[in-house]
Amino acid sequence: MANGFEIEGAIHLINEIQTFDSGFTKREFVVEVQDGKFPQMLKFECLKDKTSLLDDLNKGDAVKVNFDIRGNEYNSRFYVNLNAWKVERNGTAAGTSPSEGGENIDQTISEPPAGYGQPDTDDDIPF
Repeated sequence: MANGFEIEGAIHLINEIQTFDSGFTKREFVVEVQDGKFPQMLKFECLKDKTSLLDDLNKGDAVKVNFDIRGNEYNSRFYVNLNAWKVERNGTAAGTSPSEGGENIDQTISEPPAGYGQPDTDDDIPF
């Protein structure tokens, strides 16, 4: 998808980095977003080198997440992933360093890594 999305909320959970036999890594985290009377818990994932975006964040931190929506089909089942590529806390991007011009370095990934969403030969979980 060419469009990126953005949402603000508070970190609810940050999981450990998962490494698969293929060398692929991902890290999932949950952001609590206020939505009227009932808050929503949205699970995001950071892929490969983007897993470091969460290193300096803690539960309860207010964040702004930039993400893409990714979907795939496996065994006639459909999956949707929220792929985070930038996480900001208090107006600064986590895991980025400002350039000399005062702008944050853009850390986008436009496509998932090769083989993403394809089953590993050891199990039938598509991610």
